[in-house]
This record gives sequence, C-alpha cells and structure tokens, in this order.
Amino acid sequence: MKVSEAIRTRRAIKWYDPEHKMPEEIFQTLMEHAILAPTAFNIQNWRFVHVSDPEQRKAIRAVAWDQAQITDASELLVLCFDNKAWEQEPHRYWHNAPQEVQDFLVPAIDSYYRDKPQVIRDEGMRSCGLIGQTIMLLAEELGYKSCPMDGFDFDAVAKIINLPSDHSIAFMIAIGKGTKDAWPKPGQLPLNDVMVTDRFDGVNESD
Repeated sequence: MKVSEAIRTRRAIKWYDPEHKMPEEIFQTLMEHAILAPTAFNIQNWRFVHVSDPEQRKAIRAVAWDQAQITDASELLVLCFDNKAWEQEPHRYWHNAPQEVQDFLVPAIDSYYRDKPQVIRDEGMRSCGLIGQTIMLLAEELGYKSCPMDGFDFDAVAKIINLPSDHSIAFMIAIGKGTKDAWPKPGQLPLNDVMVTDRFDGVNESD
C-alpha cells in the first residue's frame, strides 16, 4: 500500500472484532517502524503502555465513556511522554553521530529544555502526535484499523497504568480488525481555508 493510499483510507474506526488477536510479529513490525518517527534533538521522549490485560482494559473503558473499542480492539496503546527524557543520558541519543556533531548537539539539548516546562510539554505532545500518525498509517498498510482517542479521564487512566509523576499522557490508540466502515467524511475544509502564503493578512491585534 502506498503512503498516499494509507492516508486516504485511514479513518477513526470504533467497531472491532473482539475475537481477533494480532500476531505478535505484526505488532513488533508495527512498533519497530513506529519508533523511527522523528523527535526534536532525537530525544525519543515517547513512552508506550501496551495494555494487554483484559481487566485493565475494562477499567480503562469504565473511565472512557464506555467506548467499546478499548476492550474490543486487538491492541490498546496509551501514548505517554517522559518529561525528563532530555536530561537522561542525552549522549545516548547521538552516540552514532560524528564527534563534532555530538560536541555541538548534546550540550544544546540541556540549554533548550532546562527550566522550560512548557517547552518540554509541547515537545512531548508534538512527539506523540508524530508517532501516533506513524502508527496509524502503518497499521493501515498492515491491514488493521485504528482509532486515536482522547475521550477519557486522564487522571484516572494515569492511576490505572501507574503513570510515573514525571510522565504525561498524550492520547490513546486502539488498533484491530474493523467490523464496520466509518461513516462518510463529515466535511473537509478546502485547502485555501487552512493555508496561507508567507503570512497572515490583517493587522496584529497588539499593534
């Protein structure tokens, strides 16, 4: 499947075959490709909770508006990010780079993130967004459907998965064999409504 086809066919599917089990080798293929997604400074700050325990799935469903895909999909991933990834042995992110690159970039990581909690959180959300789309597009290529989810009680899910205090949850993704097609796309804005060339028109309100 071409990337363009995966983009066109990917939809947020809510209905899954609860009897289908994704083969372990397919799941490994999915995740080994997913972690090739980009992150700023290559800090790879995403973390995944692969929820496989049925009782834990039920507990998450109970705090997620009783959405069936949480228990029915083959796989459930809670996409999190480590807010301290930038300072945890940062040299390991660049150990294959030429020494002059390491000498420049590794110290830059510290100066970019230290004492900047909003930057750290924003970066975590960006990283999870990039890898989340990577997961969903590759799932499509592998013959699976997916559903990104933020309709849940984040604090309750954090307790269920025993989220460390220095981690945050971005969203969840359910992946499995869909049993029903999504309804038609509800409406796509034209490109010229969402893209401007060079700069926005008008006067800045602060001027």
